[in-house]
Amino acid sequence: MKKQLFIIDTSAILSGKPINLVDAEMATTPSVSDELQPGGRDYRTLQFLQEKGLVIQSPSEESIRKIKKSSVETGDKDRLSCADVDILALALDVNKKDENQEAVILTDDYSIQNVANALNIKFQSFSQIGITKKFKWHYRCPGCGKQFKTSIKICPVCGTETKISIGHKNHMK
Repeated sequence: MKKQLFIIDTSAILSGKPINLVDAEMATTPSVSDELQPGGRDYRTLQFLQEKGLVIQSPSEESIRKIKKSSVETGDKDRLSCADVDILALALDVNKKDENQEAVILTDDYSIQNVANALNIKFQSFSQIGITKKFKWHYRCPGCGKQFKTSIKICPVCGTETKISIGHKNHMK
């Protein structure tokens, strides 16, 4: 059985729920740390986790590129923050680096879960029910109904601002 390394997302820290991973290895990225305001409750939670062994490390550029490419394919590109991309990329790095270790992303973010699922990265929801279906997002014009696979803010047909919506869902494996 592979040893698990929990990758902590901002949503897990912001939930306010205690993160009790006794004797577990934990990591996060500098971009997650940057999303927390120094001195606040959530920042103190981060500091506590660091005292318990949370390591802050940056993902590789190669993994960041792979995540960005995959997020375009799933339609999650515009739904992921830089911190989200970094969390996913760090999980890829961990899974690539050591065949005896497996990354598990601790997150309630559905877009992170959707991209993780597409790349066979394990994840656990923290305070919500996790995704049960794979989503493929697309952009739709509410004016004329035209659908676009890529991010288009203004419909070239009628000039209406587009909305993001679920293109199709498939049950997860």
